Parts: sequence; C-alpha cells; structure tokens
Amino acid sequence: MALDGITVAALAAEIREKCLGGRITRIAEPESNEILLTVRSTEQYRLLLSADPSLPLIYLTKQNKPSPMTAPGFLMLLRKHLQGGRITAVTQPGLERAVRIEVEHLNELGDLCRKALILELMGKYSNLIFTDDEDRILDAVRRVPSSVSSVREVLPGRPYFLPNTQNKTDPLEIGAEPFSRLFDGSHAPLEKALGEHLTGLSPLAAREISCLSGLDGSECAGELPEEARLRVYEALQSFLAPVRTGDFSPRIYFHRGKMLEFSAVPLSVYGSEEFRIHDSMSEAMEAFFAEKSAAGRIRQRSADLRHILQLALERTSRKLDLQQKQLKDTEKRDKLKRYGELLKAYGWQAEPGAKELICADWNDGDREVRVPLDETLSASENAQKYFERYQKLKRTFEATTQQIAETEADLDYLRSVSAHLASAESEADLSGIKAELAETGWIRKNKGAGRKEKAPKAGQPLRFVTSDGFTVFVGKNNLQNEEVTFKLASGNDWWFHVKGQPGSHVVVRTEGRELPDRSFEEAAALAAWYSSAPRGEKTEVDYTRRREIKKPGLYKPGMVVYHTNYSMMVIPALLERQP
Repeated sequence: MALDGITVAALAAEIREKCLGGRITRIAEPESNEILLTVRSTEQYRLLLSADPSLPLIYLTKQNKPSPMTAPGFLMLLRKHLQGGRITAVTQPGLERAVRIEVEHLNELGDLCRKALILELMGKYSNLIFTDDEDRILDAVRRVPSSVSSVREVLPGRPYFLPNTQNKTDPLEIGAEPFSRLFDGSHAPLEKALGEHLTGLSPLAAREISCLSGLDGSECAGELPEEARLRVYEALQSFLAPVRTGDFSPRIYFHRGKMLEFSAVPLSVYGSEEFRIHDSMSEAMEAFFAEKSAAGRIRQRSADLRHILQLALERTSRKLDLQQKQLKDTEKRDKLKRYGELLKAYGWQAEPGAKELICADWNDGDREVRVPLDETLSASENAQKYFERYQKLKRTFEATTQQIAETEADLDYLRSVSAHLASAESEADLSGIKAELAETGWIRKNKGAGRKEKAPKAGQPLRFVTSDGFTVFVGKNNLQNEEVTFKLASGNDWWFHVKGQPGSHVVVRTEGRELPDRSFEEAAALAAWYSSAPRGEKTEVDYTRRREIKKPGLYKPGMVVYHTNYSMMVIPALLERQP
C-alpha cells in the first residue's frame, strides 16, 4: 500500500509505543531533506524522518548513517533546541499523511519549553517543519514563500497549519448518513470517489474497501442505491478497525518472488498472493524500500553503461540498415551477367549505334529480352562492361554479406549485454559487465596515466541449489557465461538457455546422477528469470547436454551454437541462492 493515512497511523502508533518518554540523544542529517533522531527510551531507537519529494518516509531503523562534515543550518537549529529533549507526544491529525512529534526541553535559562517537529508526507509537497509552543514556524527543511504557494507560506515566524485544500472528510469521524450523501451527484467510479471525498485513502485502500463491500469499484458512485452505500460504509468501518484499535498486521506481498506491495493491514485484493508478516511496520517498510532503493541505486550507477550500450545499439542498427540497403542494390548482378552472356552470343545481330538488342533468352524458354546498349560502344565492348559491373556487384555482395553477418552478431551480443545489465543486482554485476565491455573493445580500458587503476573483474557466477540438491550455476554476464559453460560444466551436465532471446547460461551439475523432472523445471525457470523474457509469462527454454554446445572460433563471448536440444515452457522463478 502507498504511504497513506492507514500506514502513517500504524507508524505513528509504533513510534508512540517505543519512543514516547524517550530522550533525543543525537540528531543527524545524513542526506538533504532527511533527519535521523537517536532516541533513548527502554532501548535505543533511531527514527528516520525524510521529506524527500520523490520518496518521503518515516520509520524506526537500526541502521546508522554518517553525517556530512559541515552541519546544515536546519540541523544546527534542531540540535540547539531538541538534543536532550524528551518526546511527550506522537500524534497524527485524523488520517492525514502527517506525524507530529512534540518534545520538552530546557532552554539556556533552565526553563521548560515545548517544541514540535512535524513531518508532512505529501509527495512533492513533503516537508519537515519545526515549530514552537505557539505553533509558529521556527524553520523547515524546505522553505516555501508566497511566490511558490498561495495556500500557505512555510517561513520562520509564520503560523503553522495543515492546509485542507481538497476539502476531504475524515473517515474516522464520518457517520453513515453523511457518508451516504458524499456520493450525491458524483459521476466518478466508486474507487475514485472514495479517494476524492475521504482523507488518507490511497487508490489501493479504495480498491480494498470496494472489494470488502462486494461491489465493483468501477460502478458510478452517484448511482449506487442506499443499500449499496451502506455496504460501502460498513466495509470502510471494517477496514479502519485496526486504526481504531491499534491492532495492525504489517506485511509485504509478493508476486512470483518479487516484492509487490507493503501494507499495515491484510488486503483481500491480494488474497492469492504470497505474503510475509513483519514484527513492525517500520521493519516491513525498511525491507521494502531497501530493495527498491538498492534497485534505484544500481540503475543510477548503471546509467553510463546503459548510455554506452544504447548508443552502440543505435549505431550498429543504423550500420546494419545501410549494409542491407547496399546488399539490396546488388540484387541485379545476375541480370547484368545474363546481359553480358546474351551479348556474347547474339552481339553480331546488333547494328552499329543501336540502343538495344532484342534476342531470345534460352534460359527462360526463349522469351524475348531487350538488352540495353551504349550506342557509342560495340556489342563486345557492351558485353565487357556488363561483365565488369557484374564482378563489382558480386564482390560487393560477398563482402556485404560477410559484414551483415558480423553486424548481426554484434547486435545479438549487445542485446545480450543489455539483458544482463537490466538484471544486474549489485555493484559486482556492473563491474563484471564493464570488464566484459572493456575486453571486447566496446569501451576503453583504463590506461593508467599517473596512478594505475585495477581493471574491473568479471566476477563469479551465481550459485543455486535445486530442491533435489543439484548445484546450478548462472552467468550474470557473457564472460561468466563462458566460464559456466566451458569451465564449470562437464559434458554430461545439463545446459539451459531461454529460446530466441538474450539471457544467461544456466548449467546443472549432475555429477553422474539422473536429473529429476523437478530440477529440470527449476533450472529452466532460472534461465527464464535471468533473461529478457517477461517475468510473469510462460517462456520457452531450450535445454541440452553440455557436450552439444559449441563455440565457433570467431564467435563473441557468450555466443554459442547447438543443434540437438529439448524445450519446455516455464514461468520465470528464482531458487534460494547459495554463497
């Protein structure tokens, strides 16, 4: 579920339970728009408050983060007023996506003062605002002048208030009759109408409420009868029951082994999906966003490689188009040769200065053919000219055919590298792909001007174990594919690869044993997973004995041929990885 009012309520309840009465012993600003509070209560907790517009977050974490060498001004202000202070309240206004943390502290004169730190988790409008005991703004992570927002200024000295620009109703306070009137005159579908009229409901929460009511979320809300609206209200109250009681059940839902969504409550819309329950909402969110942020970080780090590959693919594709056009221009070579042969046979019939020769083609049932002539040349000279043009086009055809084969091999190779880059999961994967591109000449190797840098390594293939105990190796780049196929595998081992698409070489070590059907299916599913095939769809995978795999001498890394194989249809899936 998105970071909506229900998730924020679960987080606020957890922070209240663990940090209420605790003292703030340390304040850090590891990144821009992000504050990390260390709170000493019954235990030590770290509370992450992030107002990042792309990913606002709040949760308790065990991870520490280093601070910058120079403390920003907002951080210095928080340290001056809040360090050593005691948390006296953690609240959420209604089901708004905001958390208010109130702190008691002693000022320089020893007087007791109260301050508040308010995190607003509202997408690009997210902010972290620091106020005094009269709710006047002392400062904010992001100052907002009137030139930016006409609704509310966020500047020191201005009064703090939570804007209600959308005029939504708090679902925790609404009764059955006012709820029923909400939809009067509405032309929106039920799911959309719930989000438009009620605070704190994400699209997923609205879909869940529609599902609980037994109604189709695409039905027009304004046309629902009174009885149906009452069912929706009852479903809403059932959905919000954990918010009232604090009985949350944090979990992460998975689809085919991949994280799908996190939620503070059970979701019937994901009833058929796997899920993992966590001890706290913070733990669930940290696990979920750790994977998301890791994927984002890898994608950011791979941007240069993706740019290089994209340019190489575009350049190679244009080159192939030109070569194919050039090859098409050679299609008339046989016709030119035939004209020369006809002139050799019937040239004596041509009159001096004639522009064409009409004769019978004995290879085409004596069909009449018109052979164009250069009137300034004799028939034999015209024949010689046709033969010269034929030889030139023949040489062009032979050379271009070879060039097209090489260019197509380059395209296949670059597509395979792109597939490996798309499935890269770590810095080691990126380093291996970079090493491969350097070795094959697509990027320059470091030449060590000054301090010599180590060349990146191809890394080690992934290792898995099937349910029946067979070891499986998977290459994450083409150099690893070479190692998996030609070094780690023996002739009787089984080799797997997705059919007709770029992907990893997968080898199952048999060690002289018969491979069960289940291991065949698991290895094929791995080959489909580590390929460019869609993750959720059935994919055809080829498999054969390793001894059937050949690599001709001029083939690029990871490019092989095989002529004897079996195939199976599988859905891409992972196995438990081994170190």
